[in-house]
Amino acid sequence: MYRAFESALRSRGQAVLIGSDCPALGLADLRAAARSLRAGADAVLAPAEDGGYALIGLRSVSRRLFDGIDWGGPEVLAQTRRRLARLRWRWQELRTVWDVDRPEDVARLRKERLLQR
Repeated sequence: MYRAFESALRSRGQAVLIGSDCPALGLADLRAAARSLRAGADAVLAPAEDGGYALIGLRSVSRRLFDGIDWGGPEVLAQTRRRLARLRWRWQELRTVWDVDRPEDVARLRKERLLQR
């Protein structure tokens, strides 16, 4: 993610990355993230139900935000919040969403009719 942000921010004032495993994210979430960054937030996150996040947007990037995070674990969001605080960055959080990590999440996809989209 660091390298993606580093590349994107060379030519843009802000960038947003989303998880490819999060069909619950929609256009309104992307617009809200962009608005938060334009309004002055240094970062924006869409928390995930499993303790991670499904979207992160930044206006600048630091390796310290990503290095040493327990990726895939339930503390990713908490660790990221602590990193943002240490960096003294202002951040906004969007609504909490869910992602597809386990077989039971596929059933949720079907129930919410997200496979038809």
